[in-house]
Amino acid sequence: MDSIRRESPLAPDLTLLMERHTAAMHAETPPESIHMLDASALDVPEIAFFVMRAADGRAVGMGALKHLDASHGEIKSMHILAEERGRGLARAMLSRLLEEARARGLARLSLETGSQPGFAAARALYARAGFVECPPFEGYVEDPNSVFMTLRLA
Repeated sequence: MDSIRRESPLAPDLTLLMERHTAAMHAETPPESIHMLDASALDVPEIAFFVMRAADGRAVGMGALKHLDASHGEIKSMHILAEERGRGLARAMLSRLLEEARARGLARLSLETGSQPGFAAARALYARAGFVECPPFEGYVEDPNSVFMTLRLA
């Protein structure tokens, strides 16, 4: 059974996860359209960072919830290691982030993801959870490489 707990994004055993996430973002997206945060940028009070660990303690996934304001949050840096996919882990991480957003009293949760084919599974996951496309939010701008999605929680 995989566990999902709040942890520091600076933990030394998260290096592989962070490297894989960075590589995936750079694989299909032009640098000017990449909105991912590195570990130090994720280690701030307004971001709750979660790590998914396998039964043996290995970090296999991550996700973050950023407080934008009192009622609006953003999903950041959600990633599951490629070799661990296909077991519903991304769905479990998204459920944990939604649970955290609701517990914090947020009314809306938004995200930015890529428009390229490599992000199709992520977009489908978010759509199945009820997210719908929306205009750019919180400082983002229109970008053909980005898809913006939002979900009303309340």
